Amino acid sequence: MTFTTWITFFFAACLIAVSPGSGAVLSMSHGLSYGVRKTTGTILGLQAGLMLVLFIAGAGVGSILLASEVAFSIVKIVGALYLIYLGVSQWRAKIEVRPDAAARAASQTAAPPLRRRFLLGFLTNATNPKGIIFMVAVLPQFITHHAALLPQLLILAATMCTIDLVVMHSYAFAASSMQHFFSDARAVKKQNRFFGGVLMAVGATLFFVKRSPGA
Repeated sequence: MTFTTWITFFFAACLIAVSPGSGAVLSMSHGLSYGVRKTTGTILGLQAGLMLVLFIAGAGVGSILLASEVAFSIVKIVGALYLIYLGVSQWRAKIEVRPDAAARAASQTAAPPLRRRFLLGFLTNATNPKGIIFMVAVLPQFITHHAALLPQLLILAATMCTIDLVVMHSYAFAASSMQHFFSDARAVKKQNRFFGGVLMAVGATLFFVKRSPGA
């Protein structure tokens, strides 16, 4: 892989990471609800899901998936239903009042265990058919076919993961900095319903995602 190819992928990965999607919504939602530190677990899960999609696409499995109507439909439905489930859970999340001075009397949603936050992030990216379509369409443009595949995939994966880690933490930090605007249970409930509604809407749009024209 030449430096020109890598730097082109770097800028493409930046655009991919910054563009709003289910991962960004989840990072902002958890950042606002739990703070940046606890959202790190969610973001690491997002990266694990992203790496799975990247290696599926790089290994050519993604092309097979797109060629099969049944397989693609299964991934699409699972991804859509999962995001809708996340949205409903966020909408109905319980609020706990934290009256201690350190919390500034803020009301926050109880943070789920680290393992669950990681799994939420992983499944959000791993079941996203838009991500699979994009990777299958874009990734081959940055792979030199006469060179070893695995080293190239590792370089691309490390680049994308690093960029996405920074961007998702930025989203979480931006949302977390607004916590002082949500100083009572009513405001937190509105916040949960807003992000829950967005996640449900994103999930609903996945039902309309179609395979690439050539599939």
